[in-house]
Amino acid sequence: MHRPITRVSSRKQPRQARSTELVSAVLDAAVQVLAAEGAARFTTARVAERAGVSVGSLYQYFPNKASILFRLQSDEWRRTTDLLRGILEDRRVPPLDRLRTLVHAFIRSECEEAQIRGALNDAAPLYRDAPEAIEVHAASADIFRAFMREVLPDLAEEARSRASDLVKTTLSEVGGSFSSVSRTPAEIESYAAALADMLCAYLERLMTKDRR
Repeated sequence: MHRPITRVSSRKQPRQARSTELVSAVLDAAVQVLAAEGAARFTTARVAERAGVSVGSLYQYFPNKASILFRLQSDEWRRTTDLLRGILEDRRVPPLDRLRTLVHAFIRSECEEAQIRGALNDAAPLYRDAPEAIEVHAASADIFRAFMREVLPDLAEEARSRASDLVKTTLSEVGGSFSSVSRTPAEIESYAAALADMLCAYLERLMTKDRR
């Protein structure tokens, strides 16, 4: 038996300045409600009240609370994807230097937005199977795979795909775990440096094998 897929797309896109301001106010309020109440107590009524708009006005653009949460999540995913693309696709920089830069930037970002990201993770069951969510994840995976093709051009496709998944998953899981408690800037930089050393050493070993 298939579970119904929750609609998470916005009903319509704002076209006028007033509509854009309303959507912006709703999203700002949603962040505040999520931070204060958590995913379990997140409701459209609370968001509308915090934004100072009617629930009916909110529903013009967001059909349910899942669509609001997904918009917050997709905006966060888009920022992460832009971060990946901006760093990993810059071929003026040596590949392992790019990876090291990415690790530091990603860990800092995880720590800066830990509270909201944790709440969004709690809400993920509402939209994780939606086509829009699958599409966003595929985009970031494609960036990693392209980077690995550049770094390990002669490695067997299966081994290269495994390496790509391992690096991407390690970065995500370790970053999420590390940022689950408050960290000082010094702790963040030290931890990111250690993680970068580990991932770069792994790729260096694969690069040596690739050249044999």
